Amino acid sequence: MQIAVTFRHMETSNPLKTYLEEKVARVKKYIDEPIDAQAVMSVEKKIRHRVEVTLVAKGITIKGSEETSDMYAAIDAVVDKIERQLKRYKDKIKRHKPSAGRERQIAKSVLSAESVDEGAVEPLIVRTNSFFVKPMSVEEAVMQMDLLHKDFLVFTDDRSAEINVVYRRKDGHYGLIEPRN
Repeated sequence: MQIAVTFRHMETSNPLKTYLEEKVARVKKYIDEPIDAQAVMSVEKKIRHRVEVTLVAKGITIKGSEETSDMYAAIDAVVDKIERQLKRYKDKIKRHKPSAGRERQIAKSVLSAESVDEGAVEPLIVRTNSFFVKPMSVEEAVMQMDLLHKDFLVFTDDRSAEINVVYRRKDGHYGLIEPRN
């Protein structure tokens, strides 16, 4: 496991870094794949200690953040939060049969609103991301969307092999967009 630690608005502290690395290493028992972890520790107004941790493994990204008056307590709380998310993910994944490498690659583009409003012939692409879309069930896609704290998720349906979109509605429920032939 590789852990990148960043300190913001505070001095670099080796004891804090070592403590964080030991605590984050506990999550290896939930995921067998190689894990990359990024942690950001920051202090705001000398009393608010904030820790943000992002774990990236094959097919899953988990984020957690916590803010307390003590940095060690914040580290403990964020690792506990991530462990709960991983336990929930692992329990749900046990009920689903894993797919055999049927991932698709998707490219996401963000268009500038000004380029569309001005009547330009070609909209201006502001940012482009490319990522693999893992085959999963609708329930697993909703769970992954909740873990990532996103409003929508593009995924490949494991039954039909079609690209679908699940999204969070304003009333708190979820919607599903399925293609039709």
